[in-house]
Amino acid sequence: MIPLDRLSVTGIAADVQAGRRSAAEIIEEVLARLVAYDAIQPAVWISRFDPDDLRAAAAAVDARIGAGEALPLAGVPFAVKDNIDLAGLDTTAACPAFAYRPHSSATVVERLIAAGAVPIGKVNLDQFATGLNGTRSPYGIPRNAYNRAWVSGGSSSGSAVAVAAGLVAFALGTDTAGSGRVPAAFQHLIGFKPTRGRWSSKGLVPACRTLDCITVFTSTAGEAAQVDAVVAGFDPADPLSQALEDAPRAARRIGIPRPDQRPWFGDIESGFLYDQALAKLDAEWIEIDMAPLNEAARLLYDGPWVAERTAALKGLLQDDPDAIHPVVREIVEKGFTFSAVEAFEGAYRLAELARAAEEIWAQVDMLLLPTAPKSYRVQEMLAAPIALNASLGAYTNFVNLLDMAAIAVPAGRYPSGVGFGVTLMGPAGTDRALIAAAETLFPAPAEPPALDLEGRMETVKLAVVGAHLKDMPLHWQLTSRDATFVGEAKTAPAYRLYSIADSVPPKPALVHSGEGAAIALEIYELDMAAFGSFVAEVPPPLAIGTVTLDDGSQVKGFIAEPRATIGAEDITHLGGWRAYIAQK
Repeated sequence: MIPLDRLSVTGIAADVQAGRRSAAEIIEEVLARLVAYDAIQPAVWISRFDPDDLRAAAAAVDARIGAGEALPLAGVPFAVKDNIDLAGLDTTAACPAFAYRPHSSATVVERLIAAGAVPIGKVNLDQFATGLNGTRSPYGIPRNAYNRAWVSGGSSSGSAVAVAAGLVAFALGTDTAGSGRVPAAFQHLIGFKPTRGRWSSKGLVPACRTLDCITVFTSTAGEAAQVDAVVAGFDPADPLSQALEDAPRAARRIGIPRPDQRPWFGDIESGFLYDQALAKLDAEWIEIDMAPLNEAARLLYDGPWVAERTAALKGLLQDDPDAIHPVVREIVEKGFTFSAVEAFEGAYRLAELARAAEEIWAQVDMLLLPTAPKSYRVQEMLAAPIALNASLGAYTNFVNLLDMAAIAVPAGRYPSGVGFGVTLMGPAGTDRALIAAAETLFPAPAEPPALDLEGRMETVKLAVVGAHLKDMPLHWQLTSRDATFVGEAKTAPAYRLYSIADSVPPKPALVHSGEGAAIALEIYELDMAAFGSFVAEVPPPLAIGTVTLDDGSQVKGFIAEPRATIGAEDITHLGGWRAYIAQK
């Protein structure tokens, strides 16, 4: 298999423009990558151009370069979310009954092609861009490129996977409630959502027409700027297009949510990763009250804006409702229950909340929020599709309603390999300032995490403090499960260690305490099935819980019930079980 590393917008455009490589060479490499990844994830694409058509498109770019044209995106391959028109291929919005063949491409696509970019095809999505998870398509489920047991994020699922997997250099997505940002977070990508109207929406199948934005997924913030430079600008054919000037904005005062307004939905790792991201900032943090933003977010699905989604699908809902994915149908049918009076009341309340948001901008230059509070496995999402999907929008749903620009950036990695991200947000018109801040505050890593090309087995890190340490009596319970040694570590200085009375073989009890010490331990990694069987064998009064390490991170590990300390010897002062055994 050819290596599926990321493709570079900047590198390809510079090479093709300078004649170091040809667009024809690039397209042959892309075709090989497509074949290789189709065997791994066939659900990424809904349709693609024929290879000979792609070769002809690349040859046309080379001819333009040969004629002396300056093409800022010369030969750069890109994908188009299948709710955006691309001439020559059907637009389906992931609903076969809705499909049509457009006479022309969307304005943004036309501008990209004019700049020398080469469209490869149409990628999968949550049907009618309704969802933040990527599992709501009759064309299959595009899974996370870094762990295929986990969701890709949506609705721009295929767009994010295509870039993460190195099939294209960038991809167009869309964003109404976070669809251009959540998939970026989960797959270690940049997700740039411009101010409403900055990019033309002509040729976009509407979800909520007044809120929809076409977006882009790239590997770096600089590449998002390259795409924005080509496609931004007023479009008289789009009634919602705006002639916007870039508003300079510093990135000195960064607004963050109060600690009590940071929902993680049980995922403590997300909170740790967010804190780590904040710790790296060279800026002043200012805690803000998220209440008005959260209330605005609730209007999107609990208020009359659902009716705007209903309006977009009214004909299909009435004529062929079974053609719509059942979860999508359940959501959009609610729009029929809202009255015109409720729509006006909602608009009035949103205006009040927008004024409250303006007061936030007087306090801070930008906001820095988690992009999503956690991620989910595909099977979890399928089991509770509405409730879990709703949690994914905790930090995204208000952005378009309040006309903010936003850029999602990678900011960490879960143990599963799935990405964690944060989003910089600013008022309308601060698009370029946000991109510049993203480049400065969150420089791109040397290389992204390794792709899941083999059907990655999920793993869990486990801390052991006593009889399961290397060369101790119960270590075999780890080796027999093919556990991998990760390294030695210490707990945070908040634990006490006891030798349990009359335990055979001798075992320690690790207890969290207000007056404790850092206790030595070892960390091992097991696959999920092995971890489950291991936990099943842990006898009381011991248990497996969450242990905080001295760097602030958390892993699963041995903890003890209070009864474990009855008659036990306090050995905290020794700093670990090995020292106790050696002394004994």
